[in-house]
Amino acid sequence: MMPVVPTREGPRVNEEIRYPQVRLIDENGTMVGIMSSRDAIARAYAAGLDLVEISPNASPPVVKILDYGKYKYELQKKQSEARKKQKVIEIKEIKVRPNIDENDYQVKLRAMKSFLEEGDKVKVTLRFRGREMTHQELGIKLLERVRNDLEGLIKVEQMPRLENRQMVMVLSPK
Repeated sequence: MMPVVPTREGPRVNEEIRYPQVRLIDENGTMVGIMSSRDAIARAYAAGLDLVEISPNASPPVVKILDYGKYKYELQKKQSEARKKQKVIEIKEIKVRPNIDENDYQVKLRAMKSFLEEGDKVKVTLRFRGREMTHQELGIKLLERVRNDLEGLIKVEQMPRLENRQMVMVLSPK
């Protein structure tokens, strides 16, 4: 028998369960055993609850007697709780120049620290203009300085590398 995938969202309920036999778990969580779907539905109605398909791919499929409205509500609560807990890691970009002024550098460094403390990754982009390309060692020195100043907070995810006229380094929080 081919595993049947539910067509609409969520599991099948009551009359939508069309298997000749199912493995039934009653409203108390006790394993009743294998019986015809018709008998299982009758039992669910007798208890004033719904028959809900728990595991459609098992052989025979597992169904449980429970309140479907309550089941859907619990599921929704679990999903929203999971959504609350997950943190989306963003990549924040900080652009600098090889001959950056000391105060500007300190401002950018503070911004990088705050991004890293919030758990975001930081992409440091060093832009070369005109003849600055001939002095790439200045750029490398600057990126080394950034790395040394943020020593305890970061791990370097991508070492500085040259892409066209800019050098890029990606840092992530430890």
